[in-house]
Amino acid sequence: MSTVKIETSLGTLTIRLNTESAPLHSANFIKLASEGYFNGTTFHRVIPGFMIQGGDPNSKTEDRFTHGLGGPSHTIPAEIGLKNKRGSVAAARKGDAVNPKRESSGSQFYINVADNGFLDGQYSVFGEVTEGMDVADKIAAVARDQRDNPAERIEMKVLVSEDKG
Repeated sequence: MSTVKIETSLGTLTIRLNTESAPLHSANFIKLASEGYFNGTTFHRVIPGFMIQGGDPNSKTEDRFTHGLGGPSHTIPAEIGLKNKRGSVAAARKGDAVNPKRESSGSQFYINVADNGFLDGQYSVFGEVTEGMDVADKIAAVARDQRDNPAERIEMKVLVSEDKG
C-alpha cells in the first residue's frame, strides 16, 4: 500500500492507494504525483451528496469551459472490483458509448462523499481516504456554478508518502 496526501486550502486528505487490487491505477497516480502533475489542478466538479472530482491539467487555466476535458494522452486498463463507498477514490473515464472497455482517464479521479453503489462494476476504484473526509465534505459543500465547478478555485498539491514496511 502507498499513501498520498492532497493538500488544499480547505485542509488535507490522506489517501491509501490499493496497490494489490488496482496496481496499474496506483502506479499511475504515484508517477503523476511524483512528477508534480497534479499540483495546481483543482477540484473542478463537486456535487454534494455524491462526489468531488479533480486531476484535470486544464483546470490550471482560467478557461472554466475546458475544465474536465483534459488529461495525459494515455488511458489505464480497467481494474474494476472495489466498491464505490464513501471515502473511496476512483478513476474518472469517458462513457461506455465511446469507451466500451471502461478504460480510465489518465489523471482525473473522484472521491465519493456518499455510498455510490450504483457505480460499482463500472469504474476503477484504486484508493480510500484514511484521514480528511471532513475536508472532502467541505469541498463538496462549496458554492458552484451551473457546471458544478466551484465558484472559487480549490487547488491541490499531491505529495507521495514513503511506504514503511
